[in-house]
Amino acid sequence: MTAPAPIREKHDGAMGAHGNVRLWLRLLTCATVIEKRIKRRFADRFGVTLPRFDVMAALDRHPEGMTMGQLSQALLVSNGNVTGVVQTLARDRYVSIAPSPTDGRASIVRLTQQGRECFAGLADAHHDWIDAMLAGLSRDQRTALYDLLGALKHSLAADTGKEDA
Repeated sequence: MTAPAPIREKHDGAMGAHGNVRLWLRLLTCATVIEKRIKRRFADRFGVTLPRFDVMAALDRHPEGMTMGQLSQALLVSNGNVTGVVQTLARDRYVSIAPSPTDGRASIVRLTQQGRECFAGLADAHHDWIDAMLAGLSRDQRTALYDLLGALKHSLAADTGKEDA
């Protein structure tokens, strides 16, 4: 069996003088490769887009339903992006849309039984694909990476974006 081809990076090499930029580029490369593989596999095997999966995943976590605004907040996208995906899912009978009982301007979106069944299959495949992509890391390495990415999230939260005066 031949070794897999290495994944090219935008800037190969040691950390060196621009270590933070190289670290960022390596993180971006890994995230981009994973996302592209997941998108391709969803499209090829299920005829589903990643945004459809993401909306269904959010709704699966909230069986009571979510408003369009809550969905867009949860997915970090605009209301317009969510609306088109939800309308397609409703057309395919994977979600239902009903008026909010407390806010006449809002609608509540929920997975239908057909949507829950479809999502269960998608989620199983998604878990398997992620497991396979991370199989080259030991449990300790995955735990360390998870912890380091958590520290990165805290660092990002602390960055206000304001330049030092």
